[in-house]
Amino acid sequence: VLSSFRRSGNATAVNAWPVVLGLVGIWGVFYLLNDSFVSAVNLTNLMLQVAGVATISIGTCLVLLIGHIDLSVGSVSGVAATVLAAVNVQLGLPAPAAIALAILAGVAIGLIQGLIVTTFGVPSFVATLGGLISWQGLQLFILGRTGAINLRDSVILGLTDTFFGAAIGWLIVVACIAVMAAMAWRRRSRRSQNGLENPPVAGEVVHLAVVGAILTAVALVFTLNRGVPLVVLIVVGLVVVTDYFARRTTHGRRIYAIGGDATAAERVGIKTHRTVLIVFVLSGVFAALGGVLTASRLQSVTQSAGGGGVLLFAIAGVVIGGTSLFGGRGSIWSALLGALVIGSIANGMDLLFLPSPVKLMITGAVLVIAVVFDASSQRRNAVG
Repeated sequence: VLSSFRRSGNATAVNAWPVVLGLVGIWGVFYLLNDSFVSAVNLTNLMLQVAGVATISIGTCLVLLIGHIDLSVGSVSGVAATVLAAVNVQLGLPAPAAIALAILAGVAIGLIQGLIVTTFGVPSFVATLGGLISWQGLQLFILGRTGAINLRDSVILGLTDTFFGAAIGWLIVVACIAVMAAMAWRRRSRRSQNGLENPPVAGEVVHLAVVGAILTAVALVFTLNRGVPLVVLIVVGLVVVTDYFARRTTHGRRIYAIGGDATAAERVGIKTHRTVLIVFVLSGVFAALGGVLTASRLQSVTQSAGGGGVLLFAIAGVVIGGTSLFGGRGSIWSALLGALVIGSIANGMDLLFLPSPVKLMITGAVLVIAVVFDASSQRRNAVG
């Protein structure tokens, strides 16, 4: 049964269960050190804290899947948040227009950097490293001498300050389990119609039961606090839609093909430059959305927006979640899982009042371990 359960995941996705078990282990360690870590209040705050980085990580994951890297996502999120605040507070534009302009800023930046990479053949590392510096300068220019803008619009603040009651939470859990069961039944029916052997039913039942238990636990935590946060539904919705795009559409399969072997992808007729350009634009979009959500949670935008550990967390989280730095292997869900892992470590260390040098060393060590594991897996796959 357990072996069937492990094989039930999609072939294009990295097995998420080791990451989930690792997350449970991290929570267990911090619970032993400080039992308030697993309180409903702290876990809800943790979800709110990682929402912005998790959204940025979705775009980072797409870029890594094509074998590139985007070092500018932190700066792009800061610029988008600054545009949001400037046009909403200083120019008086309504929230929907301000959010749209912030996203358009991400589109423009992603387009510029994608064109530099595809048209001039500049390595993405160099192009986005230059962007990291340039977009920080643009952010400081927009902020001006004040250096900070406070947000007061109820629509913008409501993105991270809106909570739904228990009834909505349990309805979502039931709906998710029902949809997963229906998809599993449909998948088995199609395999039977095509004459393919289905995996044992027991494995899929265990898979569904475990996921259902996790969803129930999450809903219970939210219910014990303020309710289901709107921002969590937004982030999970973005992950679901992007995961479907990456695994179930032609454009998404091209992303995996390019990351696996760009030369072979070109030989079979895939327009690699166009796909790479689209991915960099999407990276800019998700970075901008992450900046908007972070600004909503903090209720202000300052010169430090998008700085600090945002870039580190965005890349480290995706790699820890199982997406390869070498391209072609991974899952969009690694953005969410990795953000939870790296966010849990940061949150737990804050509760323990560890000094900043220690926190940086631990976070860096976790990233290095994840990269070493990824490199080792890559070598094993190459040998196999």
